[in-house]
Amino acid sequence: MREVLPRRLRPNQRPEHAGTVSERLLAAARQEGVAVLAGQGSRPGGLEESEAARRLESVGPNAVAGEEGRGRLALLGRALLNPLVVLLAALAVVSASTGDIRAAVVMGLMIVLGVSLRFGQEARADSAAKKLRAMIRVTATVVRDGSPREVPLAELVPGDVVHLAAGDMIPADVRVLSAKDLFVVQASLTGESMPVEKSETAEPAAAPSFSELRNVCFLGTSVETGTGTAVVVATGEATCLGSLARAVAAPTAPTAFDRGVTRFTWLMIRFILVMVPLVFLVNGLTKGDWREAFFFALAVAVGLTPEMLPAIVTVCLTKGAMLMAGKKTIVKRLHSIQNLGAMNVLCTDKTGTLTADRVVLEKHCDVELNEDDEVLALAYLNSHFQTGLRNVLDRAILAHSETQERFHVPEHRKVDEIPYDFVRRLMSVVVERPGGGHRLICKGAPEEVFRRCASFELDGERLPMEHVLIDDLRLEYEALSADGFRVLAIAFRDFEGKSSYSKTDEVELVLRGYVAFFDPPKDSARPAVEALRRHGIEVKVLTGDSEAVSRKVCHDVGLPAGRVLLGSEVEAMTDAQLAEAAAEATLFARLAPGHKQRVVGALQRSGHVVGFLGDGLNDGPALRAADVGISVDSATDVAREAADLILLEKSLMVLDDGILEGRKVFANILKYVRMGASSNFGNMFSVLGASALLPFLPMAPIQILANNLLYDVSQVPIPTDAVDPEQIERPRPWSMREITRFILFIGPCSSVFDYTTYGLMWFLFRANDPGRASLFQTGWFVESLLTQTLVIHVIRTNRLPFVQSRASLPLALTSLAVAAVGIWLPVSPFAAALGFTGLPPLYWPLLFATLVLYVLLTQGVKAWLLRRRWI
Repeated sequence: MREVLPRRLRPNQRPEHAGTVSERLLAAARQEGVAVLAGQGSRPGGLEESEAARRLESVGPNAVAGEEGRGRLALLGRALLNPLVVLLAALAVVSASTGDIRAAVVMGLMIVLGVSLRFGQEARADSAAKKLRAMIRVTATVVRDGSPREVPLAELVPGDVVHLAAGDMIPADVRVLSAKDLFVVQASLTGESMPVEKSETAEPAAAPSFSELRNVCFLGTSVETGTGTAVVVATGEATCLGSLARAVAAPTAPTAFDRGVTRFTWLMIRFILVMVPLVFLVNGLTKGDWREAFFFALAVAVGLTPEMLPAIVTVCLTKGAMLMAGKKTIVKRLHSIQNLGAMNVLCTDKTGTLTADRVVLEKHCDVELNEDDEVLALAYLNSHFQTGLRNVLDRAILAHSETQERFHVPEHRKVDEIPYDFVRRLMSVVVERPGGGHRLICKGAPEEVFRRCASFELDGERLPMEHVLIDDLRLEYEALSADGFRVLAIAFRDFEGKSSYSKTDEVELVLRGYVAFFDPPKDSARPAVEALRRHGIEVKVLTGDSEAVSRKVCHDVGLPAGRVLLGSEVEAMTDAQLAEAAAEATLFARLAPGHKQRVVGALQRSGHVVGFLGDGLNDGPALRAADVGISVDSATDVAREAADLILLEKSLMVLDDGILEGRKVFANILKYVRMGASSNFGNMFSVLGASALLPFLPMAPIQILANNLLYDVSQVPIPTDAVDPEQIERPRPWSMREITRFILFIGPCSSVFDYTTYGLMWFLFRANDPGRASLFQTGWFVESLLTQTLVIHVIRTNRLPFVQSRASLPLALTSLAVAAVGIWLPVSPFAAALGFTGLPPLYWPLLFATLVLYVLLTQGVKAWLLRRRWI
């Protein structure tokens, strides 16, 4: 089959065949091939072209749905429709319509700054994601009108007869009609690391689950070796892959981070909805100037609006995405970065993540499982002289090339071969030995080889295969299987010489030993698991492979596999039972795709932030359901489509680096949220008190807007800020309870010093009548701006600011620049336009004392909250 690069594949209608995916496949598997053809309205010579065209029109193309990228207008709309942007735009319109053009311009600048930053970064991320969404389709060899031809995958229909050969991708869900040494790689669908043998034999009435059927091949898997013919049972979205694609294409629910940001946004909006009418009424009633009260309330609304939140969040996430790209991680969806940092449970597949995704010959031993090089020599001769495509087990044996010289392999000559078949489950080669005589070397499933052995050899002595001994021998190889090895038995029989050999000669064999294969753990797996554990992440293995193989891998990488949940157990559990069992289990084996999705959901319902790492077709639904879906660049299309993050190297160590970056991103976003929320909460008390007590406005509307703009500028470098190591040691989920505590205790600290400034301006500097209102307003403007700018450095760290932890250079320089502008404005050429007055010399040492006391009080309250573990 030839691979081609397609446009986006169109979804098709549901086929006319009734039943679910598993029901249709099970029904076909239990029937004989002739009956399956009849049921599909087909015959060995395939469909006629006219009939195929009619069916194509009826059921639609053999294609599965993919996820579309978002257009630029959609991205712009998403940036504009943020509640904070809408609120700010409404305030700007009101200001412009009432003649306050300066205020409207300032608000417009804030909108442009926030929206352009968010739109630009999301457009860039979306472009990168589109490059990753390339799908693959193939052409298939189909029998139509009695002759084979190449047909595009999309044109296959139920009832088509297809030819399969080594290297082909399976073009649909098919029922095998004939097979010769047909082995299919379906690890991407079931998680099995070894190729699976397929045959035409009908399954019994009590057939296994549809993913374990041995006469059915699935769309998206591939042929490792052999040939076969099959009839198409299901196409497009009616296939197993199609059902996974539908789950992947389903809209995702908002993540914990999305919900947290939304809740914070609406909390701020509720503050505004309460504060602004109250400020308007208090000022209108106490001062009698309702127009002035209106514009002041409008400015307060702008000051309370955390309009930089969308921009700060987007810039933090984008900066994190760029840093992660340098660490072999591509971010498809920006908000997944924070979820990665908050993740406390990682569900991962086994093959290729914990293991090397390659089969190696791990043991070659005699019947007592002692290492024996002669067993390796026999296995090597068998694999070396067999014809046809060699499977992964043969390649693993032949990787021991040192055997050639050591055991004089070139001096042997092949005499004959008895090929593998599904019934015998073994194959033999006959070689002429250097000293003369023929030796038949047999390799196959242990139980089949045992049946053909009359004796076994141990330490150079030949012993009969008596009934009592057979059970002991069986226990030995079963011990290897229980340890997770794929075991083949090796036996031989010597002949004086014959011209040809057949299956009838595979008797009276001498059992020599076993070769055991395994997909070994990666060298990096154990240290990576330990690193994740140190960073507060519990690793759970979800695989379609067997319990024995998976348990050994867990043991080798340092994961305790105490309780193991099998797919059959998951199937029988209620959601409540599964949630309880999933919390205890580390290993989940023999899982179908739906089981993985249920396990992820059960963990989420228990309050965990769950990540899922997978690369197979069977991982798509779980990747979509997880709080953060992680795949690799070599993954199947379905897995890449569903993932939020793409690893350029399938390694848990790479993922650990990404997790730390995610936590840094969240820490910086939290800095802005804490600053904005506590500042706004404190300002609420300050503005209300001043409005009620003063005979004039505590600050002119244009001054509030200028203060707010400068404060926004001081926060722009937050995404560049350094993060203390202890802030990224553990997962950091979004907690409105912690944020609320922070607001309630830190916010009033600023109000304390706002009121001390009111007292100084009123009593000491005599700014206590409307004629001196400008002096009062200037004094509070400078104090408010400098305290807000300075508190950034207290809130950004849990340590002692300036001493134990220092801000990044951009943040420090911006803070100094904003403070300098605030000090300069009252004596600048803009002072008159902004309503400022020069401040008396005594004001500055008193301001310095205010700043020092404010930092000490805020640091003290913060330390108290940390000691109580409230933040």
